[in-house]
Amino acid sequence: MRICALSGKIRGAKLIQVYTGDGKGKTTAAFGLALRATGAGLRVYICQFLKGKYCSELMAFKKIKNIKVEQFGAGCFVRKAPAKKDMDSAERGIKAAKKAVCGRLYDIVILDEINVALKLGLVKLDDVIFLIKNTSKKTELVLTGRGAHPKIIELADLVSQIKDIKHYYNKGVKGRRGIEY
Repeated sequence: MRICALSGKIRGAKLIQVYTGDGKGKTTAAFGLALRATGAGLRVYICQFLKGKYCSELMAFKKIKNIKVEQFGAGCFVRKAPAKKDMDSAERGIKAAKKAVCGRLYDIVILDEINVALKLGLVKLDDVIFLIKNTSKKTELVLTGRGAHPKIIELADLVSQIKDIKHYYNKGVKGRRGIEY
């Protein structure tokens, strides 16, 4: 089997990716990128906003040496007005994200659900713009979540809109371990 490398480890200019929309698969797309990156020897940091409980991907990522995951949620995904604990968790997440993008320790930084955190008022647009503008030139930055802010879309190099056409959830199928979490 022959494998070809096109351009070495990672290109010399940062790129910003956004996965947004109302369909299923935004986090999955970003995590697929993380898996591919570690296969190429790249270092990945995943900062999960709004999430703070067990999910199967955390168990898988623990087995991969080049991926670090930190969750900054208060347990359950925020479905109503955010509480103080949600605000505090998001603030810790922004601090960790700033450290990751400015610290030059990672080749890829994924800010999972940051678009939703922004929409809920848990993080400030200025902080997200700071992260985008201050990402190291050798770091790929990935932002996921529904409802990406127009300014984030404008600043991004790649935007994928994940559209919900049909979902089994609407037929009463609950989230399943290993598939949705």
